[in-house]
Amino acid sequence: MVHHSSALLPLLSLVAGIVANPLYVPPVLNVHVPLTRRSPARNASVERFASHADRLRSKYGWGNLIAKRQGKTVGVDIIDQAQDSSYIGTVSIGTPAQNFKVVLDTGSSDLWVASTNCLSCGQTPPFDPSKSSSVQQITSSSGNAQTVRIRYGSGQVAGILASDTVSMAEFTVNPQNFVVVEQMTDGLLDGDVSGIMGLAFEALASTNAVPFWQALVNDNQFASPEISFWLARHLDDTNPPQEQAGGVMTLGGTNSSLFTGDIEFISLTNANSPTFWMLEMTGATVQGKSVTIPSGDAALSAIDTGTTLVGGPSDAVAAIYAAVPGSSPVPSMQGFYQFPCSTNVEVSFAFGGKSWPISTSDMNLGRISASNCVGGIFDLTLGSDVSGGNGNPTWVVGDTFLKNVYSVFRANPPAVGFAELSDAAGGSSGASQPPSSSSDSSGVVVPSAVSVSVPTAVPSINPTLFSSATAHPTTLTGSPTNIPGAATVTKGIDPLPSVSGSSSAFPPCSPSYDPTAPNSASASLAENSRALLTAGVVSLLASVLSGCALLA
Repeated sequence: MVHHSSALLPLLSLVAGIVANPLYVPPVLNVHVPLTRRSPARNASVERFASHADRLRSKYGWGNLIAKRQGKTVGVDIIDQAQDSSYIGTVSIGTPAQNFKVVLDTGSSDLWVASTNCLSCGQTPPFDPSKSSSVQQITSSSGNAQTVRIRYGSGQVAGILASDTVSMAEFTVNPQNFVVVEQMTDGLLDGDVSGIMGLAFEALASTNAVPFWQALVNDNQFASPEISFWLARHLDDTNPPQEQAGGVMTLGGTNSSLFTGDIEFISLTNANSPTFWMLEMTGATVQGKSVTIPSGDAALSAIDTGTTLVGGPSDAVAAIYAAVPGSSPVPSMQGFYQFPCSTNVEVSFAFGGKSWPISTSDMNLGRISASNCVGGIFDLTLGSDVSGGNGNPTWVVGDTFLKNVYSVFRANPPAVGFAELSDAAGGSSGASQPPSSSSDSSGVVVPSAVSVSVPTAVPSINPTLFSSATAHPTTLTGSPTNIPGAATVTKGIDPLPSVSGSSSAFPPCSPSYDPTAPNSASASLAENSRALLTAGVVSLLASVLSGCALLA
């Protein structure tokens, strides 16, 4: 033990020395680094701050949002067919692209075009699947082709579900599902129109496909989630061509040169699960005075560019014409009214805010006799009870109204907006605040929404995209019902599809009806000297004599 203690003595001595003499620590110095301010650069572009912000987004992980949000706003020229009967756009399908004219229809959601395999499509320019290297046939889980039938009041189409590259203006969706039509009721399309582009919501699509416009919104290709319309008026033109400039559809926003003032946006009544672009009609005036119309679910209104006229519930339409001196039902045209041609019928609609007037020209479809003219608003429901409200529209507000406003269809939040047309777009009569006296439907028998059945059967056709045309019958039997958007006005009015799926309240349009056959009404129309009664409008009025109505 003495030996080990002696060995530790030097170490203890060293430790004692360190404690007695701590290490030297230099004092902390205050160091000042001069900062030099750059000379003022107020003349530099303020846009430089945007690049600074972009670099900051990239630094902190937000840079991927830049590309996604740089969408576009593009104007598309519209074609007016047969004096405001239909409004047409051009779409490209396939690789290489094949171009087609299609009806622009906010009242339906499916895209379809006639194909080369369709014997019953007449002279309609067809899509040729064999010439597209990118077309794909959509099959079921069992590997079978999926066939689709879409029914209209004036007929029906049937075909194969396919996908391909679809473009309009500067926008492209790849792949886009659509129907390659192989059967079509004769006369469903007019002129060189090949199909329909539905511009309503996915939930309404019989193909269960995301509509073209909605796919563009989902892909952030739009600068703003909106589609806007200016629909030109040619109803009063003298000797008009079958097709002429018809306005502008703006994809991805609005065109400020086509409207003036603010856009009044009204939220959709079905915003939580949208199908149609549906608003509630809250008021109507005739000759400057308020008239009683249904309210609530009995006033649901589909805003529909694919419909030529305006259709409404029986009591509301009767109330409108009751306020027009000398008006009366047209005996030969179920649901239509006539009035003295010397009368300017002034009608305005409100959907929760301003009251929007309809031009007296649009309210006058032309002469039905020497002294009487037919009105542009007709009875859609033909006496059906609409008081219960089942989610279906009881009003279908088509081009008779929409030609008088700049309309904006906004996906998020879901709404429809209206604004006054600018002078460049022909001008509007001017919106006004709704009258102080509100409409009261108490004591009025209010018809309820017309509903239509959704068929489960599919057509008997060869289930292949490239099937032989000889495998198909040449015609389909027309029947009323469930999918909107008919491209023609020569065969009648098509009811909108049902949300509830109950039975139809509409009588069928006879598929054998010939609008060229002699009858007293068409003879009177032929004798009319007004330019309104060109071939398109004659067909329009003649077709409804069979009990059909003029909706897409």
